[in-house]
Amino acid sequence: MSTYSTVLTQVLKLAPDEQMRLISELFAHLRQRVIPKPKRSILELEGLGKEIWNGIDAQEYVDRERDSFQG
Repeated sequence: MSTYSTVLTQVLKLAPDEQMRLISELFAHLRQRVIPKPKRSILELEGLGKEIWNGIDAQEYVDRERDSFQG
């Protein structure tokens, strides 16, 4: 008898709630191995929204912001 058949026979002897628990744990384990989470980098955000700043002088903007804090 193959390993698969042996394991299946044992699984079928489990109570339904134990079978569901086993399925859930196997799925979680496989999801990590088969579908790895993509690694993300903060650098992917570089340049995002840069069009908002077109035509705005950075120093003038900072000066206006500082003035607004001083009342």
